[in-house]
Amino acid sequence: MAKKQADLLQGTLDLQILKTLALGEQHGWGIAQRIQQTSEGVLNINQGSLYPALYRLEEQGWISSSWDVSDNNRQAKYYKLTRTGQKQLAEEVANWERLSGAIELVLQSS
Repeated sequence: MAKKQADLLQGTLDLQILKTLALGEQHGWGIAQRIQQTSEGVLNINQGSLYPALYRLEEQGWISSSWDVSDNNRQAKYYKLTRTGQKQLAEEVANWERLSGAIELVLQSS
């Protein structure tokens, strides 16, 4: 049975980007691919959502960027998590765990 792709839950894209960049510097397409791979193909981030989020995260100081040459010899903008971004990631994870725990309680109630 093929896995159905899911729409992103509002507010989770920042968390996913920050978590992906906690693993190391990556260009935009690589971030989207990593999220798709780690979600086993369920989450698909489109460019129309990804790049505005990256610009917003950079404006907030949670990530920084620099130009470099990608594996296929093309210029690419690489993003990395800042110290402030690491703190924000910890906050985002704590918020997600609290929220998902509460939703789980609602789903288990009779």
